[in-house]
Amino acid sequence: MKVELRTLVERSVKKMGKGVDAVVKASALEMIERAYTEGIAVQISAGYRSLEEQAALYGQGRVYSYNGKNYSDPGKPVVTDAKPGQSYHNFGLAIDFFLVSDDGRKAIWTVDSRWKHVAAIGKKLGFDWGGDWRAFKDYPHLEMTGGLTYTQLQAGKKPQLTNLFKTTKASKGDGQIMSIQKTVNSRYKTNLAVDGFFGPKTRTALLKGIQTELNRQYNHRLAVDGKWGPKTKAAMIILKIGAAGPITWILQAALYMKGFDPGPLDARFGSKTEAALSKFQKASNLSADKLAGQETWNQLLA
Repeated sequence: MKVELRTLVERSVKKMGKGVDAVVKASALEMIERAYTEGIAVQISAGYRSLEEQAALYGQGRVYSYNGKNYSDPGKPVVTDAKPGQSYHNFGLAIDFFLVSDDGRKAIWTVDSRWKHVAAIGKKLGFDWGGDWRAFKDYPHLEMTGGLTYTQLQAGKKPQLTNLFKTTKASKGDGQIMSIQKTVNSRYKTNLAVDGFFGPKTRTALLKGIQTELNRQYNHRLAVDGKWGPKTKAAMIILKIGAAGPITWILQAALYMKGFDPGPLDARFGSKTEAALSKFQKASNLSADKLAGQETWNQLLA
C-alpha cells in the first residue's frame, strides 16, 4: 500500500520539533507535498536542534565538553564540524530530508536524480541546499538564513523570512483534523494546538477522551493521563456496527487520522466506519473481524 501524504507530513512535523521557524516549517511541508504529487515520497529527518544536542553531535569522533558537561565520543566517526551555535539547525532555520520507499517503510539515502529534484523543489521555495556547497557537500541539508551569520543570530537578531508560495493543505494542516482537535479541546479540556496534524499530543488527547468516557459511562477509576497502560487496555469496550456515542466518535477520529476514511464523524458505527476499520486492520496485520477491540485500539493509539 502506498504511503499516505498525511503520514509523511506527520512524521516530518514530529522530527522538525517545536523550535523550527514557521516559514521554514511551512516551506518544508510544501516541498513534501509537491514532491509527492510527482511520485516522490520525502520525509524530514531533522529540524530544530538544541545547543546541547549540537554538542553531542559535535562530540562524536572527538574529545569535547560544553558548558561543563562532557560530550566526548571519540570511538565514533566525525559527523559535523559545527559546534553549538554554529549550525542553522540551532536557530530553527534548517532541515534535513531523505527519500522514502513507496510503502513508507524504508529510508533511501541515495543521492540520485530524484533526490536532486527534491532539492530543486526546495530551492524554488527559498531554501539553500547543502549539495551546492563547494567544500563540504551536505546533500540532505536545506536552510533559510535570511542573510544572517551565526554571530548575528547568537546576538539575538531574527531573520525576516517570507513564504514564496500560496499556502496549501499540507502546509496549513488537515481541516478535518483541526475539527477533531477543536472537538477534543471542547469536550475534554486538553488545550491542543489546532494545527491539523496528528502528532503525539493529539494521540494523547484522544486517549484522555477514552479514559474520561470509560470512567463516566462504565464507572471505572482510570487515571486520565493519556497513557495506554494495562488498566486502560483492560477497560476497553469492544465496538461493532450499530455502536454509537463518544467512544465511537473517538474511533472514527483515530481511523481518519491514520488515513482510513470512516465517513462522517457522527459518532455512529455504520457501514463506512466498518469498512474503514476492516481496511485498517488488514493494513496493520490484525484479524479483520470488523470489531474495535483491545488490539485494534492498541494499533490506533498506543
